[in-house]
Amino acid sequence: MNANAIDSESKPAPDTAKPKGARKPTKKAKPAKKAGRAKKPASTPKSDRANKKAEVIAMMRRAKGATLPEIMKATGWQPHTVRGFVSILGSKGGEKIESSKNAAGERTYKIGK
Repeated sequence: MNANAIDSESKPAPDTAKPKGARKPTKKAKPAKKAGRAKKPASTPKSDRANKKAEVIAMMRRAKGATLPEIMKATGWQPHTVRGFVSILGSKGGEKIESSKNAAGERTYKIGK
């Protein structure tokens, strides 16, 4: 036997090979799940306050102002969100914001006159 005869025996005949570009059978699609909103427990009913922005502004208008942790607790915002809101309130909102630190190191924000 020569080497060519062995190679031709181990390879399938060209007519039995799959054609290039043949697709696999498709899988049956799964039914779509209904999209439902995850219900978040409300800390206060919607009728108690108009919105978070108004509540933060009201807190900052107090004589002693509002600390960062107070605002975070009232709104559920993260610290960077509170700081960003205060920054935008001062620049685009036209409010004069006074910021100071107390002895404990907490940041207090007030809306100036």
